[in-house]
Amino acid sequence: MQIKFQGNTVNFATGGVEVNRKNPIVLLVHGAGMDRTVWNLQTRYLAHHGYTALAVDLPGHGASTGELIPSIDQMANWLSEIIEHLDMGPARVIGHSMGSLIGIELAAKSPLNVDRLVLMGTALSMPVHPDLLQAASNNEALAPDLITAWSLGTKAHIAMNPAPGFWMRGGSQALLRRALNGVIYNDLTACNSYMAGTSPSLIECPVTIFIGDEDKMTPPKASLLLAAEIKNVELIHLGSVGHMMMSEAPAKIRPALSSVLE
Repeated sequence: MQIKFQGNTVNFATGGVEVNRKNPIVLLVHGAGMDRTVWNLQTRYLAHHGYTALAVDLPGHGASTGELIPSIDQMANWLSEIIEHLDMGPARVIGHSMGSLIGIELAAKSPLNVDRLVLMGTALSMPVHPDLLQAASNNEALAPDLITAWSLGTKAHIAMNPAPGFWMRGGSQALLRRALNGVIYNDLTACNSYMAGTSPSLIECPVTIFIGDEDKMTPPKASLLLAAEIKNVELIHLGSVGHMMMSEAPAKIRPALSSVLE
């Protein structure tokens, strides 16, 4: 699905199902350098289980046009405006990595637009390794390679993939490499600059945090520190799973989402 917003195209994946405005809206927000396709193993499931699934391409990502947004706060403001423009809120918001930071700010500052928040691969802050930032600033292939190496758990690295023909390491690299020049650096810089501050404590809606026990980019202890700042929070631990949990453990994620989104 594509819409026009402020003179630009905003693209969404819907799970192959026509949008039904009577169903609860679930807005899925991707991480740094990625796009809607990172949610492929969730959107179709949600769309066929009573939800309107909308996996958004942020501006300058995937098939969405427009200038890149340089900060997490501004990304959250843009997403809040999108929810209001669609006139389908409040939404159930699912955010991964950078998308989780966007979700935190969105729920804290636009509470009328969010009635449930799900965070995956999340933390109070997301400092980025200087070598990764340097590689991203030069649009080097090393940046996707480093992100992929640090994002996947042990099983994903040794080809224990969730479906035949699905290669997580190669797929992750391909997804990141197709990002336009400057996209990965923009997003990593936004993550590196972000500090949650009091935002988590301002969230009023129920929050669920998925924690990958092998997550190197947002380690479990970092997710737990965030959880301690949130009033109404549920934790779901995923064993033998890294940062890219949606791809690594879809069979565990999907039924859990059905439960927490009700």
